Amino acid sequence: MLNRQGPTDSPVDENSKAKSFKEQQKAEAAYDSHDRGTRSVALDRITGSVGRYNDFDSQFRLRQRASSERLRWIRDAMRQGRNLGPVKLYQIKNEFYVLDGNHRIAAAKELGQDEILAHIVELVPTDNSLQSILYRERAEFADRTKLPVEINLTEVSQYAHLLDQISEHRDFLQQAGEKTVAFEDAAQDWYKTIYRPLCSIIKKGRLGDSFPERTIADLYAYITLHQWKEGRRRRYGIGIGKLIQNDMEAFGKKMDELKDCEYPEMKRGITVFILMNVQAKKEIKLMEKIYELEPVREIHSVHGDVDILVKVELTRDLLTSDAEIISQFVHEKVRQLPGVNSTKTLIPGISKIKET
Repeated sequence: MLNRQGPTDSPVDENSKAKSFKEQQKAEAAYDSHDRGTRSVALDRITGSVGRYNDFDSQFRLRQRASSERLRWIRDAMRQGRNLGPVKLYQIKNEFYVLDGNHRIAAAKELGQDEILAHIVELVPTDNSLQSILYRERAEFADRTKLPVEINLTEVSQYAHLLDQISEHRDFLQQAGEKTVAFEDAAQDWYKTIYRPLCSIIKKGRLGDSFPERTIADLYAYITLHQWKEGRRRRYGIGIGKLIQNDMEAFGKKMDELKDCEYPEMKRGITVFILMNVQAKKEIKLMEKIYELEPVREIHSVHGDVDILVKVELTRDLLTSDAEIISQFVHEKVRQLPGVNSTKTLIPGISKIKET
């Protein structure tokens, strides 16, 4: 369990209480149960209780009318590092409700812990709303793979794409080892050698910053669907083949040879030359302003058809085209400067550079 801060002393809200599990179960029509086993759960996702929701406020702090002697004992035991066993939780969508262990959760929050070990039974909604359909797909994926972590997609039918990947990986493992491989074992190996490495690359490349409403799993599904299943050539794909290969198993083999810290970033560099015609009286000042721009590596005043030659090194992620990044830089950083008459950009095709 992580512990990022000390005990909290914020006042109890006597006018609020923890959520009622039965009320939420009825509201979500969540009656289909699935045992999810034991794993760590973030404390801020535990929002209610099965039978003791009146004894705790919305932040799971014990309300004054309830006895706190048991809470003090549990808090002291946690400070001493005693193993109190996992709590028992019901899960409805992204929230958890305490079946057993209310005081342990209150004590863990009071001590500033981030998560707690819990045995989880998930109640899956049975209505036909889009959100519930997606949730059932997620539950089915968890049932079939038995992975100890959640993979959260936000589009319907994408879990089927991941299940197809696992099936293909299972076939590969069976052919390589000439023996039968259980689907759950293939899922564990797929997660370790394919899914997790590519997600690490996506995170390292900060691709999620461009898609704040999408999860890392969404980006994984999108990239692999186009790169491995459909084999599409897209504008952003100039360097993606070298980075993650066009074959899932080739990618897995490559990642298996690397450590996490050696995973490449999902970014590529672009070298651009900008040819500029400018007003003569403003040439020197323009050079000074342009030289201050971070991507600019060289700037020269030249004789001939153009006035200024600029060498720029830009960086883009693999879901953005060269044209987008270059156009954005030239239009927003260069052409807006007073005194610029016109610009022309050149992108090297083949380059040879002598090291000095």
